Amino acid sequence: MSVRMGISTPVVLEIPGRSAEWERTAGIAEIARIAETADRLGFDHVTCSEHVALATTTTSGMLGGSRGTRYWDPLATLSYLAARTERIRLCPSVLVLGYHHPLAIAKRYGTLDTMSGGRVVLGVGVGTAREEFDLLGASFSDRGRRADDAIAALRAAWGRREPEFSGRYYEFSGMVVDPHAVRERAPIWVGGISDAALHRALTLGDGWIPAAVAPETLRARLADHDLPPEFDVVVGTAEALDPIQDLACAEQIIERLADAGSTIVQPRIRHKSLGHYLEQLDALSRLSCFARST
Repeated sequence: MSVRMGISTPVVLEIPGRSAEWERTAGIAEIARIAETADRLGFDHVTCSEHVALATTTTSGMLGGSRGTRYWDPLATLSYLAARTERIRLCPSVLVLGYHHPLAIAKRYGTLDTMSGGRVVLGVGVGTAREEFDLLGASFSDRGRRADDAIAALRAAWGRREPEFSGRYYEFSGMVVDPHAVRERAPIWVGGISDAALHRALTLGDGWIPAAVAPETLRARLADHDLPPEFDVVVGTAEALDPIQDLACAEQIIERLADAGSTIVQPRIRHKSLGHYLEQLDALSRLSCFARST
């Protein structure tokens, strides 16, 4: 059994209790080294999440809550990485749809698609940070319905110079978007673990990103659904892997996820420095289940 692997990029976000100490002082040079190495080794994609500004206090009392507060801007970050890589795909994971007009996404990430030679994968989500919605003047209560309309509008606009769309929340015609994406269809992966997110992914998207789930949970969630052809299920590992120390264990965990329905695995790996992280990527690329993307 073989499976593609993607990179949940370190440094670009800081997760309390999970991010390594070295990431706090790392910057774009370290991020670029990771992307370049992943590109050379044959990993499928690199990611960068989106948050504009997060609340200083939450119900947990933790700064930013469990999601943390550091989030590099995905468009700026992935644009830089596009110039430093040749093959690896570029995935904002995820864009919060309610923060943007669909044409703005089509223009900005369509330009990135042109710059990178068609390497953009659109990771999108509904969003959960109420304070951030309020800050940006975005509607929170109907964000799910708006997200559905936004995905349909993105389909209509992506890769088209004069897009047309008429939906419940968005409508446009008689406008020119130039430059635009080099392809008329980019993969759209829908993030979220809820039943609504899975339904949205299956009916409107090309893939589902439920984050880190156990193989048994993944198998159960997918059991009652017929997946569309070429539909991707992009899953992280619930535990940190150490392929340098135990290659067999890492391979077993990844293969179990693939057997449960994952088409792309984003391994969470143990690392104590940039050099250690890069060595772990090299070790992962030597797993017999590793499917090199070309």
